[in-house]
Formats: sequence, structure tokens, C-alpha cells
Amino acid sequence: MRIAVFGTGAVGSYFGGRLAQAGEDVVFIARGENLKALLKDGLRVDSAKGDFVVRSVQASDDPAQVGVMDVVLVGVKAWQVPEAAEAMRPLVGPETFVVPLQNGLEAPGQLAAVLGKEHVLGGLCGLFTSIVGPGHIRHTDHGGEPWVRFGEMDNRRSERVERLQKAFMQARVKAEIPPDIQVALWMKFLFVTPLSGVGAVTRAPVGVWRNLQETRETAQQAVQEIIAVGRARNIGLPEDAMSMVMTMFDGLRPEVTSSMQRDVMEGRPSELDALIGVVVRFGREADVGTPLHAFTYSILLPMELRARGKVEFPA
Repeated sequence: MRIAVFGTGAVGSYFGGRLAQAGEDVVFIARGENLKALLKDGLRVDSAKGDFVVRSVQASDDPAQVGVMDVVLVGVKAWQVPEAAEAMRPLVGPETFVVPLQNGLEAPGQLAAVLGKEHVLGGLCGLFTSIVGPGHIRHTDHGGEPWVRFGEMDNRRSERVERLQKAFMQARVKAEIPPDIQVALWMKFLFVTPLSGVGAVTRAPVGVWRNLQETRETAQQAVQEIIAVGRARNIGLPEDAMSMVMTMFDGLRPEVTSSMQRDVMEGRPSELDALIGVVVRFGREADVGTPLHAFTYSILLPMELRARGKVEFPA
């Protein structure tokens, strides 16, 4: 399969690197120093599952030069998806399908609005990675074995989904086709949004806030608000969704923080709107109260606007 990785950050680099290492025809869409490093030295991945280097990397900053692909894996941050959808048009031909892997719930719809819904799957992934430097990422085992899940938005089994699953499995990546892709997306959202929101406000790793009664109860309230919004939108979340998510928090290594939390703490644009803001917006649409998420969003908004250059005040 000809596979483009649009967005060669930590997530795109890891999964694209595994696929390239397994012999798939992978092209990385990158830019700046990252692109230079990929073309000069290849892609280096320090991984809990075994370090590796992809020496001969295909990479470009011009999708038009790359041309039509079989699959596009979208690894940009959630807030970058609308712009990425426009930029990836040259990669998408009649048979191309696009798989978003970022956090949040809105990427499939945003991609479909630009590229056509027939080209877009639902997708999500789970792993803990960070960028060491240009062309160099690190994967830790904080969250267990890396995985991807994807499927048709109407949940039908399709040949293209099964082909992609086979490619990932040959690359030794755990790949699943959920029976209900919407439930899968919401279950990850149910985990990552409280992890991000509570972490960003407290600026503490999960091992601290999950063991304090006050902040643990805050996380439980966050989970409950999202469950209420999801059920109001007819998402078939399991009855034990709360206990499932709290068990996931308890299973994380104490030092774990979310990517949104790290972005907020380091003054970078974050996925605040795609995670916390979505709960508030969806809740308003469904007439479901989300007071904790509304508070979290308003508290973090000034720092988000400063990171985006829209307001100025001392750090």
C-alpha cells in the first residue's frame, strides 16, 4: 500500500516508522528542520518495544509532488485538522481513504466536509510518545502496547479496512476494527479529556491527582459529564464506563501527563477546544449541563489565547 503520513510529529512518526520498517511504501509529509533531518539522517525511534531507524525515508513538504496515495494517516493535532484537510487534497484520489489518529471527536467530520465522506474512516490510537528532536522521537511504555483502531463510519466491514489492519499487523502494531467506531472514539475521549483537563489545571501528573480525594472526585465528575453528553447524543457507551475509565487512570504510571497538559504548561497551542471545549459545545446543543468543563475551559482559555498570540500578559 502507498501510505502518506500527514503530520510527522510523535504519533505520525511512530506508526509511519513501524509501517516503513515493515516494508510498506510510506511517504512522510513534513516541513522545516524535521523534513531536513528525515531526508538527511532518516527517522530514529527510541522505543520500549525496540529502538529502530528508518534509514531511507521518503518525505516531502509538497503533497502535490507526492501525488495520489492509497491511504493517508492524519497525525496532526486536532486543532490543525481543518487546515490539513485542505492541504492534503492532492493526496486523495477516487480510491484513497483517510484515517485520522488525533485526539477528539470532530476530525472525521472535518475531513469529510473537505474531502468527501466516502474517503474518511473513523480512527484513534493509543501510545505515549514525545519528540526528542528533528527526525527523532521517543516511545515509552507508560500506556502499555501501542494500538490503532479504525473503521467505516457506518460500521460495515470493508476490504480497505481489512487491508490496512493487515498492514499494521505485519508491522507488529496492534490494530483493531471496533464493532462501533463511534463508541470507540467516545471511550478514548472519555479517558483523554479528563486526563488532560485535570492535569492541565492542577499541573500535576496523574499519580498525584488520582490519589487525592478532591481531585479524584473532580476527575469522576468530568467523566460523568462526558457520559451524560454522549448518551444524550445516542452514543452506546457501556453501563460501566465510569469504572472502566477510572481503572484506566489507576493503571497509568504515576508520572504520566497528557499531551494537552504538556502543551499548556509549556506555552504552546493545545487541544483545549477539541477536548474540553467540545464537551461544553456538545452539552449546550443537547441541553446537558457541563459546569466542570465550562469552568476548566474558561480557566485555561487565557493561556491558550496567549499561546496563539491573541493576548499578551507575563508568564
